[in-house]
Amino acid sequence: MDLHQRYPGLDDLKRRARRRLPRFVWEYLDSATGRETTQARNRAGLDRVGLVPSILHGPLTPDLSTPLFGETLPLPFGVAPVGMSGLIWPDAEGILARSAAAADIPYCLSTVASQSPEDLAPHLGRQAWFQLYPPKDEGIRADMLARARDAGFKVLVLTVDVPAASRRERQVRSGLTQPPRLTPRLLAQVAMRPAWAMGMAQQGMPHMRTLDKYIEGASASLSSTAHVGYLLRTSPDWDYVRWLRQHWDGPLVIKGVLRAEDAARLADEGADAIWVSNHAGRQFDGCPAAIDMLPAVRAAVDVPVIFDSGIEGGLDILRALALGADFVMLGRGFHYALAALGAGGPAHLIDILARDLEANMAQLGLADLAAIRDLKRHNLAQ
Repeated sequence: MDLHQRYPGLDDLKRRARRRLPRFVWEYLDSATGRETTQARNRAGLDRVGLVPSILHGPLTPDLSTPLFGETLPLPFGVAPVGMSGLIWPDAEGILARSAAAADIPYCLSTVASQSPEDLAPHLGRQAWFQLYPPKDEGIRADMLARARDAGFKVLVLTVDVPAASRRERQVRSGLTQPPRLTPRLLAQVAMRPAWAMGMAQQGMPHMRTLDKYIEGASASLSSTAHVGYLLRTSPDWDYVRWLRQHWDGPLVIKGVLRAEDAARLADEGADAIWVSNHAGRQFDGCPAAIDMLPAVRAAVDVPVIFDSGIEGGLDILRALALGADFVMLGRGFHYALAALGAGGPAHLIDILARDLEANMAQLGLADLAAIRDLKRHNLAQ
């Protein structure tokens, strides 16, 4: 079977994923918060960015490589962290880590993933990132950093845009709880999705293995959209960033930045990269489109700028790069691919994105990504 004939784009993977996942799992993956207007603004914002084609360049073989943290990566995108990936597909984190390693692109493991740093140590490639949901206790914090470092993670990502659990109403309506419990209602949904059910029967229902060491049965008094990690964590402040800078000797990335003044201060405090994101609309439904915030952040800092929120293809990646990003991350997209095709899904999506980048770069007359910010742009909403 030629996967590019059956599933040529991310939309095709998304449709198949929806058919293969129990409804409560689909709602966890696909939903945002509130009326999901931020999620819609992300898509609309990207669609407003027009890139003007350039002609008569002759045959082109676009070079997709890009520099980041002193290395040259073969592609300008990677796998963003998603909590409880193992709920989406059995061994999700392992599959994603191996797929990213094979492509030599970043894979970012969440603190609240269903596999621990130690679980993934044998599967990590050169570009292993660890995303920290900030523990309040300094001893736990130091221990998590040591575990990540010892497992082979080179880049630390602090997420700063989750001061509290969001409501995610679609997720609540679906009946999903944290930790997941298979009620009769959910079992009926599982029975209709045999591939997912068989995989979970072999692996067992996922939980947040990184936190096992620190929590013993402490899951009471949490909302259905919170999780046991909230019993450990705090909402970080500037002193928290300074502590991490002192205790982590690799690249430090701050994720969830939208204001230029915050980005500038973070760079002054020693952040090695700024990650522009509105959490793909999953935290706050009053956010502007993340892409609209990107140019001001780019202008405010000299460190690399990473971008996510709403990316659905190679053209979107080019839009983000043209507006100032140095690198782009996708979270939902890789999980749609997992649910659609299992272990082969992430590699297929990487191929889709690479081919899409090459095709659109040829239209724009780009032999490589270095000149992308010199492209003429046009606001398609005008």
